[in-house]
Amino acid sequence: MTTTEARWYVLHTQTGVEARVKASLESRAETAGLKHLIQQVLIPTEKVSEVRSGKKRISERKFFPGYILVQMELTDDSWYLVKNTPGISGFVGSGKNPIPLTEDDVNKIVQQQEEKTSKPKPKVEFASGENVRVKEGSFANFNGTIEEVNPNRGKLKVMVTIFGRQTPVELEYWQVEKI
Repeated sequence: MTTTEARWYVLHTQTGVEARVKASLESRAETAGLKHLIQQVLIPTEKVSEVRSGKKRISERKFFPGYILVQMELTDDSWYLVKNTPGISGFVGSGKNPIPLTEDDVNKIVQQQEEKTSKPKPKVEFASGENVRVKEGSFANFNGTIEEVNPNRGKLKVMVTIFGRQTPVELEYWQVEKI
């Protein structure tokens, strides 16, 4: 089980503790003198925007909850270090030997992370035909159906019934909630 170059592997972790597992793995590698075998640990995240209490907040969300990526040379020592790190269930793959990701897959994940980090997307996504309730604005407490979604502008066209007639209303994502 010895290779001479670092490859990317996917590790299954407990959901919600990915950052703690990353820190633990990095510190254990440092302590064991195996830092040269474990080069990089990555938690793929994206920025999402949401409005809470009338204020826009940008937070990070993992797009593979419960998984982290690690770039490492797979040796008996590094395999043992990873398998015995608290919070790590094991490598993703079949059988006893972990299967590395292809460079193409890693590049796609890194590119996806960079794109989603530079421009935050809404925390909740909407689709045409969904029923929503207006939370804020002139039409608060009205229910309607989404006719059009414009993710670039963060706006929706919602058909709301006013005085018994369907009326199109343009609203922002944060002004509505799914029913």
